[in-house]
Amino acid sequence: YSRFNISMAKRILIMGLSGSGKTTLSEKVVTVLSKRGKTVTWYNADVVREQHNDWDFSEAGRLRQATRLAEFAANSTSDYVLTDFIAALPEQRTIYAADYTIWMDTIKSCRFEDTNAAFDVPTKYDMRITSWEEIDINKIVNQVL
Repeated sequence: YSRFNISMAKRILIMGLSGSGKTTLSEKVVTVLSKRGKTVTWYNADVVREQHNDWDFSEAGRLRQATRLAEFAANSTSDYVLTDFIAALPEQRTIYAADYTIWMDTIKSCRFEDTNAAFDVPTKYDMRITSWEEIDINKIVNQVL
């Protein structure tokens, strides 16, 4: 979706099931990037859904959320846009068009059965994290940079 490639910001997607640690990792990555002098805009999918009062998790709702997040990223003036959301569908990942994708593969299912059923295991990602023991924030940020 080239209409969403307006911004020069590098897009980072942290994706995975609900409860996998996306938000926790995002907080750490944003902190380190900021300490390294980079400007970062962070979009957490739940916060964005709350702001838009859009809790529709149907396929159409999921695609609408991905489009919304991609539009926000396209309008960013930051060096980096970090977005954490489940991104259950491959179409969501295509719409968001991340430059760097981190898959939080730390859990095999979440408490939401509809999300478990919808979640299509990604085949394209830059980093896959399977446990918190392997997380080295500085290493992650170095790879993103």
